[in-house]
This record gives sequence, structure tokens and C-alpha cells, in this order.
Amino acid sequence: MIGLITGTLLAKQPPEIMIQAGGIGYEVSMSMHSIYALPTEGQPVTVFTHFVVREDAQLLFGFIEKEERTVFRELIKANGVGPKLAITILSGMSVQDLIRAVGYEDVSSLVKIPGVGKKTAERLVVELKDRLAKLTLTQPNEALTLPVVSATDGSTIIPINDTREEALSALVALGYKAPVASKIIQSVYDDTMSSEQLIRAALKAMV
Repeated sequence: MIGLITGTLLAKQPPEIMIQAGGIGYEVSMSMHSIYALPTEGQPVTVFTHFVVREDAQLLFGFIEKEERTVFRELIKANGVGPKLAITILSGMSVQDLIRAVGYEDVSSLVKIPGVGKKTAERLVVELKDRLAKLTLTQPNEALTLPVVSATDGSTIIPINDTREEALSALVALGYKAPVASKIIQSVYDDTMSSEQLIRAALKAMV
């Protein structure tokens, strides 16, 4: 099992990155919280990983902090939560906010994350409350706390540059509907923003 990769960050295309290590390029899916903490492309990086082998695919998920990987592994043990949904959950809530929501049985906050319906949120509370409460975590990084809410229908707004296209692609990959994501991106866009900054602003605006 691949548990950690140290190499050079070749590319970031949220929610995926590529790391070169030992002459091999590893495609890794990450939560937005971990992606925000990455260095610039071309710099050395170390990520903790979780390797998933399925009949039709081999998937690698990465985390800057080991504690996020620990919570990810608890999430995928819950009934109805696969690795991709777990990454979406960890993109929509920080580890600390997730533990708090589960601990206080805050179903209303959990269902704001794309792909998490009421039944799934209730299962998370029932199945994870005791397990997450036992985890010892470091102090939260408030800059990475990005609350999100569910989308509503809207008309499509097409991005007109690469930054907005990358941000839209990332939000859609995380489960947001394209029309809603487009509107939010347009409302917060500044031409000085990188795609990561735009994604961060869009997620914050979905409050």
C-alpha cells in the first residue's frame, strides 16, 4: 500500500495534482484544504496517501496532514460514503468543523455539502460520533475553514478564461452544479486571482 509520497509537485488542477517521484508521475486526488496548503508547482512536496484498488480503477488520495487522512479513513467506513464523497466532504468542511458537526449532531450543516443527503448525514452522525470524538487533533487552521452550502438552480454562465474554467471544473468535480458554480465564480472573480484563490472565494461565498 502506498502511504506517503515525497517528490516534486508537477501540476495542480484541483481537485487533482501530479507528483513526480522516482521517475513516476502520481495522479493524486486531494481535498481543497490540502490543495491550498501545497507549495507552488516545481517545489518539493510530501503528502500522506490512501490507495484504493477497485475492479475498474486504482485511485490515490492525498493529504497534507496525517489527521485529515485519519478522518478520511473513518468517513469511508461509513455506510454509503465512498472515497470521492469523503474528499468532497473534507473539501466542504475542515476536519475540526466536521468533528464538531458530527459531535453536535448538526445534520443541517452536513447536508449543505454536495452529495450528502439527510439520510447520509444522519448515518455519519450515528456511525462516526464516537469514533471521531476519540481523535486527538492539532489546533485548527482557521484560514482553511471553508463552509459551503447546497446549490440552487440557475442559468449557465460560461467562464471566459482559464482561471475561471479551472475553478468551475474543480467545483463541478466536488459536486456543485455547473450553473450555480458559474454564477458564484462570476460574482467573486477578480482578474488578479489564481484559480485556487478563486475556488476559495467561491466556496466562502456559498454561505
